Amino acid sequence: MGKLFGTDGIRGIVGENLTAELAFRVGQAVTHVLFEEKGEKPLITIGMDTRISSDMLEGALIAGICSAGGDVMPLGTIPTPAVAYLTVQVEADAGVVISASHNPFEHNGIKVFNGQGYKLSDALEERVEAKILSDGEMATAKGADIGKRIHGMKKLKYEYIKYLAGTVEDDLGGLRILVDCANGAAAATAPDLFAHFALEADFIHRKPNGVNINDKCGSTHLKSLAAMVTAGEYDLGVAFDGDADRCLMVDEKGNVIDGDKIMAVCGKDMKDQGTLTGRTIVGTVMSNLGLHEFCNKNGIRLVCTPVGDRNVLEKMLEHGYRIGGEQSGHMIFTDYATTGDGQLTALQFLQILRRSGKKASELAGICPQYPQVLVNVTLPNEPGLKETVMADPGLLAACQREEEAMAGEGRVLVRASGTEPLIRVMVEAKTTEIAQSCAERLAELVKTIKI
Repeated sequence: MGKLFGTDGIRGIVGENLTAELAFRVGQAVTHVLFEEKGEKPLITIGMDTRISSDMLEGALIAGICSAGGDVMPLGTIPTPAVAYLTVQVEADAGVVISASHNPFEHNGIKVFNGQGYKLSDALEERVEAKILSDGEMATAKGADIGKRIHGMKKLKYEYIKYLAGTVEDDLGGLRILVDCANGAAAATAPDLFAHFALEADFIHRKPNGVNINDKCGSTHLKSLAAMVTAGEYDLGVAFDGDADRCLMVDEKGNVIDGDKIMAVCGKDMKDQGTLTGRTIVGTVMSNLGLHEFCNKNGIRLVCTPVGDRNVLEKMLEHGYRIGGEQSGHMIFTDYATTGDGQLTALQFLQILRRSGKKASELAGICPQYPQVLVNVTLPNEPGLKETVMADPGLLAACQREEEAMAGEGRVLVRASGTEPLIRVMVEAKTTEIAQSCAERLAELVKTIKI
């Protein structure tokens, strides 16, 4: 882990540890590294979500890129996966996303895709980071070598929308859905996307004002969506996060359809169609025991990676697997995308729902779900503290004792967040009560560890 780049780029609170000055240096550093790789002026796309700070950071990034001699194609407000897709389509050398995904509006982030639409390799991230953290000013271009901003690129979002619509053959007619745009990037694309189909789609939380992104809405706050789905008798509710790379759903009864259930439904359909490479789904260590049970019963192999869509994708590319994802709603379909895409996920699920003729609750019910409790313990935001906690022998022993006490009918997972100063304590068990009490005991233990 570098000093700046975490598991999903650079994250921080704007005005504190994420500033316009830092964004300027990121723009310069990315440009210099790309120039070293290419040997000539690089072309970089930029997309952003709806946070009030995104315009400021975009301006600083553009200034940094152009000052270092790179050209910029701003895509405007657009989902993260759209940046990955369009970077490839316009043959740019890199794509930059300004977003903090599901986090509150005070947070923001910067992550970079390479020219093939994948996140930068660790080696390139390290080179970029070394330049950002180096002393002194980076070299700037002069005269005709200064970079320029290419205008009119916001219309490219319609190319992305058209591409997504073409990933399903069904017109989705007869379905009624309610879509929660999280007051984020999906507000700029989801209405146009679903207008391509014969279904009836209504939208909520699609009026971003800069400070309401993810505010009691979207994939991390499903309560309002669930209530409106049941009250309005919709067939399905679909929720995106701030940058629309995640998708969670609620069925017609208001029950949550999480990433594990989405993978089960889509994976089984692919197996039935003969397209599930290696009969394998790629999940993470957070995947519910219910998904393990489902896969065992249906002749599907579940491969689990460390948490993070980057880890999931690496495993998929290594073995040619075609579907993978996280319980939190990051779904990757390598037939169509190089990264997680919430809107793509929604379309794939809707196509199966329409074809099956079943209710969403019946379709998602094929995958059982063990009660799961997640308790977050906040730490001071200081380097090395999370690693100290995770290495504590008392904590390791306690986790082993708790898991042994559940006699194979539950599990414990304690891990450090990759993007926030948190230790996450997750427990699955036969009952919510058992999981809750175990998680609380371990969380209290974490708080007592001397750091």
